[in-house]
Amino acid sequence: MISRIDHVSIAVRDREKAEKFFTELCGLVPGVHAEDDNMKYRWQIYSAGDLSRLEIMNPTGEGSFLDNFLANREGGVHHLDFEVPDIYEAKNKLEEMGIPYFGFNDYGDIWKELFIHPKDAFGVLIQLAQFNPDDWLGDDVRMEKKKKWEVKKHNDGATLTFAHPGGGTVDIELTPSEMKNLASELNNE
Repeated sequence: MISRIDHVSIAVRDREKAEKFFTELCGLVPGVHAEDDNMKYRWQIYSAGDLSRLEIMNPTGEGSFLDNFLANREGGVHHLDFEVPDIYEAKNKLEEMGIPYFGFNDYGDIWKELFIHPKDAFGVLIQLAQFNPDDWLGDDVRMEKKKKWEVKKHNDGATLTFAHPGGGTVDIELTPSEMKNLASELNNE
């Protein structure tokens, strides 16, 4: 039912301070962001390394859905997002198991989601979502559409970059002898 953990989401009061911390100190790469005027918050996805992601959310005005969460703290982990291949299958599984959920939304091909309350998930707010992971990443951390790999030769061998089904890319360094072995295996099969 679950493909992988897509991201950890933290809610913060001071977005600029959090962004500076996570980009300058930790090296995270900013990706897609948006504001929700109804719920009065902003979110942005950040990539860490090849496949890890962090979402930073912050209130954008009084009456934000984050107000209660941030009432006595500057920030903290808000929820875990799990990617699912089929939100309707996940929803049916939860119903079969008698696990309550809320916030079911189907935004078409772009995003489908639901939430499991912390009281029903061992103290953690869980978001289950169906989406195309690359749609939420910055251009510099994802592979060109329809491209599955890239080879960059250098003096010490080559770097193979592969598109990952969870979005983003994975780099593998190969020595010249590993490149020859790989080519030989590919040619023999």
